[in-house]
Amino acid sequence: MKKDTYKKRIQRVRKKLKKVSSNRYRLSINRSAKNISAQIIDDLNNKTLVSASSIKAKPTEKYKKIDLSTFVADMLAKKALEKNIKNVYFDRGAYKYHGRIKTFAEALRKNGLNF
Repeated sequence: MKKDTYKKRIQRVRKKLKKVSSNRYRLSINRSAKNISAQIIDDLNNKTLVSASSIKAKPTEKYKKIDLSTFVADMLAKKALEKNIKNVYFDRGAYKYHGRIKTFAEALRKNGLNF
């Protein structure tokens, strides 16, 4: 995929989400071949409120990439609920809602975040 197409898709998804969700924080997700990370961003103040990544904290036992995404989602949900953040909108970026991204979202919902 060309870089221009990738950036256009990210901006298109983000633009649609901002129209619908005005009083919520944005949950942005990023995945690589081995790791996954996410952060909750306040777009009005341009600040990251909560973040979690599999680069810094990994489970000690062997894991699959899907298990890693549920682990990071659990960490992020706990941090968000400590700061009384319950309503967010899910900015999937250019990724399809499939596989690790879908597992991540379902784990967040199960742990108490609404989107």
